[in-house]
Amino acid sequence: MPQDAFHIRRLAAELNTFLVHGKINRISQVNKDELTFIIYTGKSTVKLILSANASNARVCLSLVEKEPAPIAPNFCMLLRKHLQNAEILEVRQYAFERIIEIDLHCTTDFSESKRTLHCELMGKYSNVILTENGVILGALKTTALEDNSHRVLLAGAKYQYPAPQDKLSPFDKDGLRLRLQNYLQMRGTPAETEDLTSFLFENVAGLALSTAREIVKRAAGVPLWEFVGAFCENEPCAACVQMLGSAAVDFFAFPVEGGVEMPSLCKAEDEFFTARESAKGFADKKRKLENAARALKKKQTKRMQDVLERLQESNKAEEYRIKGELLTANLYRIERGARSVELENWYAENGGVIKILLETTLSPSKNAQRYFKLYNKHKRAREVLVPMLEKERRDAEYTDSVLSAIAASETADDLKEIETELIGLGLLRLPAQRVGGKKKETEIPFREYEFMGVKIYAGRNNLQNDRLLRVAAAEDVWLHTQKYHSSHVIIAVGGGQVCDEVLLFAAEICAYYSDGRDGDKIPVDYCKRKFVKKPNKSKAGFVTYTDYKTVLVTPNPHREALK
Repeated sequence: MPQDAFHIRRLAAELNTFLVHGKINRISQVNKDELTFIIYTGKSTVKLILSANASNARVCLSLVEKEPAPIAPNFCMLLRKHLQNAEILEVRQYAFERIIEIDLHCTTDFSESKRTLHCELMGKYSNVILTENGVILGALKTTALEDNSHRVLLAGAKYQYPAPQDKLSPFDKDGLRLRLQNYLQMRGTPAETEDLTSFLFENVAGLALSTAREIVKRAAGVPLWEFVGAFCENEPCAACVQMLGSAAVDFFAFPVEGGVEMPSLCKAEDEFFTARESAKGFADKKRKLENAARALKKKQTKRMQDVLERLQESNKAEEYRIKGELLTANLYRIERGARSVELENWYAENGGVIKILLETTLSPSKNAQRYFKLYNKHKRAREVLVPMLEKERRDAEYTDSVLSAIAASETADDLKEIETELIGLGLLRLPAQRVGGKKKETEIPFREYEFMGVKIYAGRNNLQNDRLLRVAAAEDVWLHTQKYHSSHVIIAVGGGQVCDEVLLFAAEICAYYSDGRDGDKIPVDYCKRKFVKKPNKSKAGFVTYTDYKTVLVTPNPHREALK
């Protein structure tokens, strides 16, 4: 990702063209690292993103809608106080550094002033700082006095630029020529393209490795020390996004192999960072939901093991009854105070003698009653534990179905209702809501396919599976994998017949969105919707069905038919 001074120079020029004389209408903060400015330019309203995230630091225009933080943080409130309705005077790059400065004309009913936003795009040291007359009014990331930092980033302190790197300016021809000559002399052999690329990257300030490589490639026949400055200063912006399949993997201000031309560098950045943040956000949420479900499964497994152990103990109930009856029948033969007694076991098939332990402090009859009490206790425990074990098994099956839905998720929409499901189970906290109440959320649509003119729908999770079952017609065909957790799939036949091609197509989709997606010849059951029943008070996604047939298929997502 070449977010270097070369690219920032062109980005600042673009933003200056777009935003000068624009007025800031609204300021919000998405998270601890990202601010959003809504700016009216006189012709249209645009959204400016200022991000100080270590991996995604940027200043660019964006079309992506993001939900602001439920409660505006302090720096956001400070910006609203000082910059609301401010006019943008200039957007520029500071020197040849990774810093974009936005000069603003701020007015109130009683005063007017000039303030500057310093957007430092420096990886983990990225920051957004507001100053007036060189004095800091506030910063997105502040430093504590006890940190012994070279820069104090606190309100009231004088703003100091980050210390420059120990590198040459690309415009220092003499210094670059001397250092390059020394480098070549030390090598003793001609430098290859990658050697010169590494030299520029390590010795010239503000160049990413990809930019240095492009400079070396274009400088053929021209002294490198003369070409670098001219390239950084005068090379026109030809923005593009490098694609890998359908995914944006990088952006550049010059053409590259596999690059798709973009109308502006802002657009290229927005495409790249949106794809990157979406992928990371999806992966993070998927991991969070999976961890919550696995934690629940671990608790369920432990509870099930505990119930099984108690059930195993309760199996001694019959043994206690036999001992109680044998003691009752032989009271006259038992001496008071005896520690044990050996009696004929009438209940054993082969007869024999059974040794029965006795409490010395109890009479023979009391010892018999003690065994009957143990018998009744274990019998009652078994009556409770058997249904408890069945419930724990059903709960574990349900958790497995949730884990299966999470594993099959491919988009953020796939995870939304799973998150709702886990919140309902108390595994996740309900997200904090913005002041003013929660927006009414629209239902996530089913996965929808069309094949040979027939509509096919697949649920994304347990909640959608239930909803799909409710909206399906009685004569529609319902599919589910046999002995695997899977999405419910409906073939909307509209009262007609389903041909074999459509049935196999839907069955392959069903097999793909199941635990058996990595296997082959997965059995998929199918029947008419009217033969599928959902028991009262059953878990989401649980059904029973009859009158079904089974087909063996190889899993296939059939994304080409996805609408």
